[in-house]
Amino acid sequence: MQRRKLLSLFLVIGALLLAACGTSTPSAPAVSEPAAAEAPEDACSDPLGCVEVAAGDPIKIGYALVTSGPNSSLGTDMLRGIEIAVDDLGGELMGHAIEIVGEDTGCTPEGGQAAAAKLASDTSLFAIVGTTCSSEARVGAPIISEAGLSMISPSNTAPDLTEPEKRSPGYFRTAHNDKVQGRVAAEFIFNNLGLTKAATIHDGSVYAQGLVNTFTANFTALGGEIVSEQAVNVNDTDMRPVLTTVASAAPEAVYYPVFIAEGGFITAQAQEVPGMENVVLMGADGLFSPDFVNAAGEAALGMYLSSPDFSAFGDAYSDFLAKHDAKYGEAPLSTYHAHSYDATMLIVEAVKQVAIQDGETLLIPRQALRDALAATKDYQGLTGNLTCDENGDCADPSIAVYEITDINAWNPNVTSPLKVYP
Repeated sequence: MQRRKLLSLFLVIGALLLAACGTSTPSAPAVSEPAAAEAPEDACSDPLGCVEVAAGDPIKIGYALVTSGPNSSLGTDMLRGIEIAVDDLGGELMGHAIEIVGEDTGCTPEGGQAAAAKLASDTSLFAIVGTTCSSEARVGAPIISEAGLSMISPSNTAPDLTEPEKRSPGYFRTAHNDKVQGRVAAEFIFNNLGLTKAATIHDGSVYAQGLVNTFTANFTALGGEIVSEQAVNVNDTDMRPVLTTVASAAPEAVYYPVFIAEGGFITAQAQEVPGMENVVLMGADGLFSPDFVNAAGEAALGMYLSSPDFSAFGDAYSDFLAKHDAKYGEAPLSTYHAHSYDATMLIVEAVKQVAIQDGETLLIPRQALRDALAATKDYQGLTGNLTCDENGDCADPSIAVYEITDINAWNPNVTSPLKVYP
């Protein structure tokens, strides 16, 4: 009997032990908790990966603009466009504060390359606004593209940047293509001023050479003659030898789409060269700044500059100007503030379309962002109706010619320069 009782006791204990082992199996799901931590990776199947924005972290929008040196007003003008766009968004996007981060490009190929490399190494970035100068983009855009970022330039106008065989994936622009600006300059000189002999000067930059080539093709197609084709170097200060050569060809107009420093020296010294006294001088948007007028002095009076046509901008542009004046206490410094505003807003709209909320983490898929930007159609921006074509040109291009009528004032279409064409 005692043995039976002991046997029964052992059986009960054994059953209890088996039951205890059985209750341990529901703890197995605890092993799968790391899989939940990997959910952001699973949630992002984008071929270029996703930028992860944790709760409480800012969404970063980058820029690559010239903010120092003689052309700094061009980039500062664009940076202000970004800042006003962020103000209009209330400083946040999808529950995250917006942080603007960027690099100075210097308006040089070397500066563009260095800025692009630094921005490309920032894994918290998915898009940048920039660059300012086309020469920066030619070397910088491939670096930004290879890193998986998108890039929208407010002011790159060189035609080859959006040619199919040369364009970097993820590159877009809200600026016009200089195929338009060069044509308008040629038509103005030939048709409006009635001049048939022109000379050209470039500085070797992608921007200047592209514009000179387009101007030349259109001017000669109209029946005009290019009597002298000259070049200067960036940082040259004595332009008299080149201007003397130009004068010997007896042009009626000189077209020099260069930047501020070189443009200032050319304009000021042209008045000192015999044979140049009555020659019409014309530049482009790279000179559209009060800094150029200050550099050229009295010689800038009566000169012509091509630029985006501010009178063709959308109705909201007047509100933008009021905000600009309230924030900075002055008129815009150059041409592409509104294009920069639009570039920022296109990025924001694309983020809204493609962002993925995974728990408390926001995922921004990079290829999906590029695809959303490429699909932009009929977006009503400050600069007009924006639609991106298959090569990344998104602008609603309207170009005008302005005359510098007062060297002591700068407020386009209000004081000086004033629109004269079309």
